[in-house]
Amino acid sequence: MGSDHPANHAIVESFWADLFRRDWDAIASHFADGAHYRDVPAPEEGAFGPAEVVARLRLGLEPLAGYEHVPGWTLIGEGDTVVTEHVERWTWTSGETVNLPFVSVMDLSGGRITRWWDYWDLSTLMNAAPAEWVEHIMVGYK
Repeated sequence: MGSDHPANHAIVESFWADLFRRDWDAIASHFADGAHYRDVPAPEEGAFGPAEVVARLRLGLEPLAGYEHVPGWTLIGEGDTVVTEHVERWTWTSGETVNLPFVSVMDLSGGRITRWWDYWDLSTLMNAAPAEWVEHIMVGYK
């Protein structure tokens, strides 16, 4: 255990702001070279390093017509770990919308994210997503 690190909170808040703007270069700058990003409900092991993290994010988020943080979220930290509970609103070009709750756990070192694991409900997303988007993400980013 350690004490709370306000600097880590600020880094994570900056990351979320960049993500919701879909500023891919700024997003990459938040990750350490060996960072590991994983969507826990997904079967694969996730992405490693800034380029793969951004590629994975772009795969699902870039085609969206709208991607926003729903107001009201919780951010807590202990030592080099920051946990965010939040809701994302995804809107597809075909008009479907979903409010998708997440718990995101991030470990930081040297001002960069080294581990980011997202916990969310796969059925909430898949029940809302149009078939075209599902087919798009199934192709993958590698």
